[in-house]
Amino acid sequence: MTAALPFFVYGTLRPGEVNHDLLLRGRTLAEEPALLPDAVLYAGPGYPYAVHAPGGTVTGDLVTAHPWAYDALLAELDRLEEYRPGDPHTLYERVERATVLRAAGGPPVRAWVYLAGPVVAARLRAHGEQIEGGDWRAGRR
Repeated sequence: MTAALPFFVYGTLRPGEVNHDLLLRGRTLAEEPALLPDAVLYAGPGYPYAVHAPGGTVTGDLVTAHPWAYDALLAELDRLEEYRPGDPHTLYERVERATVLRAAGGPPVRAWVYLAGPVVAARLRAHGEQIEGGDWRAGRR
């Protein structure tokens, strides 16, 4: 059974971006600016990848789905991110992080985050272009 956690999004799923409009619009209870500690962001072809890295910070949004939409939305996001549990070649891995921080303050929040899969993360660490400051939107300007 999968815990019904909010999602930390940092790329095309952020409010105002193309995949937010396609998948999340009208299906969320709350969307608020947030930070993901201990991760860095890499540029990808068309979308970013977050990779675990102590001391780094990624800027994004914490998105809470309506309960009636949660299960279908989780399945759609897993498909979008090409998440395949147990496959080391998966594009992204959906992981639970207990330390997502609301930009407005308060205690850390547990949330699902799609991080680069193991093979992708290794390639990015070796040859990727890191987005300075950890904010995909700011890096595109």
